[in-house]
Amino acid sequence: MGQRLTQIATRTGDDGSTGLGDNTRVSKNSLRIHAMGDVDELNSNIGVLLCEDMPSPVRTLLVEIQHQLFNLGGELSIPGFELLKAEAVLALDAALDEHNQALPRLQEFILPAGTRAAAQAHVCRTVARRSERAVVALEAQDALKDTPRQYLNRLSDLLFVLARVLNRYRPDGTVGDDVYWRSERLARSDT
Repeated sequence: MGQRLTQIATRTGDDGSTGLGDNTRVSKNSLRIHAMGDVDELNSNIGVLLCEDMPSPVRTLLVEIQHQLFNLGGELSIPGFELLKAEAVLALDAALDEHNQALPRLQEFILPAGTRAAAQAHVCRTVARRSERAVVALEAQDALKDTPRQYLNRLSDLLFVLARVLNRYRPDGTVGDDVYWRSERLARSDT
């Protein structure tokens, strides 16, 4: 990557443009900047999630995800550059398998609710989905590697699973549960 920021308020963006990592300038409304902003928002929301109490392995995983999202943002900021490696997607696959195995099968839809940590994980999941859509939109315009799209797709799935893990986690050792959707159609079929 290029030089580190030494000055935050440069005023060079006052005209509605911003600089990419390769020193080109683009509109702040470009698809690339939207994708970068959504990934940055996702990383910030994971930072909020990390303020919550959670199992140590989940915390370690989320910190690693923050680093990978920073790599993804860097990759998006330099057209044609690769920072996010395929191994990062494989790591998400492994985490998905590990955490999903410990959960009961879903019989109903669940609400994005429960503990504050679980609810924040659901917020992260929805921002990951938006980030994925932004990357797909950018990909339709500019050539990108497959890894950014795959990483965000897998990450949103993992965040759903982690929300379920966090709904079960209690520091006192008791076990919580998901918040299930009360569907009128399902309720009628039970009677």
